[in-house]
Amino acid sequence: MITKRTSVVDIKKRKKGEPIVCLTAYSAPFAKILDEHADLLLVGDSVGMVLYGMESTLPVTVDMMINHGLAVMRGSKKACVIVDMPFGSYQASVSQAFENAAKIISLTGCQGVKLEGGTEMTDTINFLVQRGIPVMGHVGLMPQRVNAYGGYSCRGKTKEGREKIMQDAIAVQNAGAFSVVIEGVIEQLAADVAKELEIPVIGIGGSAQCDGQILVSEDMSGLFQDFKPKFVKRFGNVAEELEKAAKAYSKEVKSGKFPAKENCF
Repeated sequence: MITKRTSVVDIKKRKKGEPIVCLTAYSAPFAKILDEHADLLLVGDSVGMVLYGMESTLPVTVDMMINHGLAVMRGSKKACVIVDMPFGSYQASVSQAFENAAKIISLTGCQGVKLEGGTEMTDTINFLVQRGIPVMGHVGLMPQRVNAYGGYSCRGKTKEGREKIMQDAIAVQNAGAFSVVIEGVIEQLAADVAKELEIPVIGIGGSAQCDGQILVSEDMSGLFQDFKPKFVKRFGNVAEELEKAAKAYSKEVKSGKFPAKENCF
C-alpha cells in the first residue's frame, strides 16, 4: 500500500484545526522514526550547528541542504518535508532564489522550501510561489541574521519591534506563503500573529496559541546535554541511553565478550 505524503495544501488546511506537529530531521534514520509522529519534517539549516558543530547556520550550503533533504525524503513516507534555503542562496535576486529553490526541490523531491525574512522578501516569495514553488516563511528571530542582531536574543520586546514582526508576518502571508514559522518572540506577540494570520503559524519559542510547534529533534530528545534553550522541553534522554550503550560495548570489546560466537559468521 502506497502511503500518501502530507502536502502543503494539507498543512494550510490545518489552520485553527488540530495543532500541527513539526520537527527537524537531517538523516534517514531520524526521519524514519519521526515520520509516524510528525505532520511536517523540516530539513533546517540548523544542521550546520547540530551535526557539523558550526557556530551558526551561516556556513551551510545549498549542496549540504540537498544531501540532507535527500536523506530525509528517503527515510520518510508520510510527513510533509520542507527544506531550508541557506544564507546567501536567495537574498541577491528573485532569479537566484528561483534557481536554488528549483534545484532543491527537483533534486530532493521535497514539498517546499523555507526562507527567512519579512517585508523585504515579499517579491521573492511571490516570485517563487507564482512559479510553483511552495514557500514557508520565517519571522521573528531569524538565525541567518545573528550578526545583525548581535546574538540570539528574544525579539518583539518593544512596541516598534512587535509592530515590525506583525507587519512581516502579514507581508509573508500576502506574498503567498502557505505557512510561517515565528521564532524567539514574546508569548503574546506569537499568539497575536497566529490570531491575525489566515495561514498556519508554527511556533518555536513562541506561544501555545500558535497553530503548530516545531523543535530541533536533537533538543527534544535530549541528545544534547550541555545546553538547553528556554523554549525547549526534553521528552527523552537519548544522550544518556547512547552513552550507556557505548559504555557496555566498550566493556565487552575490552573483555573479549564481544563478538560472541553468535555474532560471527
